[in-house]
Amino acid sequence: MADAKGKKEESGKQKKGAYYGVDAGKLVRKKYCPKCGPGVFMAQHDKRAHCGKCGYTEFK
Repeated sequence: MADAKGKKEESGKQKKGAYYGVDAGKLVRKKYCPKCGPGVFMAQHDKRAHCGKCGYTEFK
């Protein structure tokens, strides 16, 4: 939904930087699938993390 100035609201989205971090001056990926490797992110749900590629699920 857009506000009065035409900007979209960011409801339900994670904070920026949730998937990437900096380690020793290098960009590293966080929250990736342990089966598929660092190229595949896991979807973050309320009580679980799920890989859309292989179906791997981690419960929190």
